[in-house]
Amino acid sequence: MMEFIYKIASDQEEYEQIYQLNYKTFVEEIPQHGQNERQLLIDRFDGENTYIIAKWRNEVVGMIAVRATRPFSLDQKIENLDEILPTDARPCEIRLLSVKESFRMSPVFFRLCELLVSYCLEHNYNMALISGVDKQIPLYKKIGFIPFGEIVASGQARFQPMYLTKEQFESSTKVFKRMLARFSKPKKPISFLPGPVQMHPAVQEALAFSSISHRDQIFTKELKEVQNRLSRLTGAKFTDLAVGTGTLANDIVAAQLQSLRGKGLILAAGEFGYRLINHADRFHLNYLTIEKQWNEPINLIEIRQVLMDNPDITWLWTVHCETSTGYVFDLPAIEQLCSTAGVELCVDACSSVGIIPVSFQNLLFATSVSGKGLGSYPGLAIIFHREPIISNPDIPRYLDLGLYHNTDSVPFTHSSNLVKALRVAMDNMNLLNIENNAAAIRRFLEKESYPFAGDDSYSPGIITIQLPANLSSKDLGDYLKQKHIYTSYESQYLVDRNWLQISLMGHHSEDELQILQTELAYAKEAFSVNSRAL
Repeated sequence: MMEFIYKIASDQEEYEQIYQLNYKTFVEEIPQHGQNERQLLIDRFDGENTYIIAKWRNEVVGMIAVRATRPFSLDQKIENLDEILPTDARPCEIRLLSVKESFRMSPVFFRLCELLVSYCLEHNYNMALISGVDKQIPLYKKIGFIPFGEIVASGQARFQPMYLTKEQFESSTKVFKRMLARFSKPKKPISFLPGPVQMHPAVQEALAFSSISHRDQIFTKELKEVQNRLSRLTGAKFTDLAVGTGTLANDIVAAQLQSLRGKGLILAAGEFGYRLINHADRFHLNYLTIEKQWNEPINLIEIRQVLMDNPDITWLWTVHCETSTGYVFDLPAIEQLCSTAGVELCVDACSSVGIIPVSFQNLLFATSVSGKGLGSYPGLAIIFHREPIISNPDIPRYLDLGLYHNTDSVPFTHSSNLVKALRVAMDNMNLLNIENNAAAIRRFLEKESYPFAGDDSYSPGIITIQLPANLSSKDLGDYLKQKHIYTSYESQYLVDRNWLQISLMGHHSEDELQILQTELAYAKEAFSVNSRAL
């Protein structure tokens, strides 16, 4: 998959950009020529030059000029140049090597040189001459150029005459491969997964602290601090933590719902709503459902009607943010419906706590996890509840919320490392940053004509790209993974729908967000994606 196009310049637009890049490099950056109002620098040998260029999309980002007509520019800098060259030399001169500053950490320079080697061999040149900027002499030597003669001045710039032979041409491919291999060494991965999320460096450092006993007073104090902060964040009266995942947290809630009289109502419009139904089935709960196609909103009127038609419904269970789509249920409105009908509300908030404002003050139960919106490592299941809970011997011990509640969340072995990491992660939470980042990504996707689910009312923590049938979400995800950017696309429910998700849960720097956007733009070129295709 080519991210750039390397070619011989052929049309007027390319030449105009060459003149602009020439000016930027050899007037503004290397003060070899005087300034002019047009900010264009047309080489004196322009009509004889062949320009090898690198283009990113429609932008010329790098160039090399090749010319074989004598006199060379070096003829004017070095007297009796021919006496220095071998008698069988068939030289060309390489000039005006330039790469835009923002692309100098990319493979552009090496790929230009690779194409240059091929071009010279094809035209039977057995020696290439260059005036190398003195600061770049080590780089030219790595390619195979050999200096000769004295350094010469031109304007305020200084140049070293150098040459490359046919034999060095032919062996240079190995040099390029070594350079490109070093350039392509593994980069630091960037995670845009909904779990495990990308963590703040301080969170990673916190996990590395030496473990302490779950009976140690230092640990119990830190755990209590985390519980209190979670309660303040959500408005919940009680917060308990267990070692486990969101699945465990929801199993714990399902075990509690067994003791409620009446039947329930479960809302499902995506993968995680349907998982709540599976939880209920495994605990043999009595319930009704409102089920919709993925990403299809559940109308409040429908909920009200079901509650009115079934007065024996005593509890309602729903996700807050449906992770599989990013859809956010109108929790305050659902809470109001439940309050009017005398129905207890329970919520899976694994993908909303730490991402969007929540209020669990009046909810019977709510669940979350450490490894999503809160920005820490996975491994802590969080259960919020409104009422004190009494231990129930009919519930398996690990699922008995009463055991956790009556032992300050430490009925069994706990993890001091995970608790410390969660506390530090909460120090670095910033809901406004996540919201702003999501808005920027959505603007970018709109500009690049990538279709995505929903609008600003959807969660800022999950953005779902809905690719058309002629493009593969797996190909796009694999492409990004090759660039060490990890997105969510391999779950079967995403594969089936040709969706790819970008999660902004956790900690992302501006540079990392820019890298994501750049690679998505590159991918668009690689897959020939255009607005008409989308």
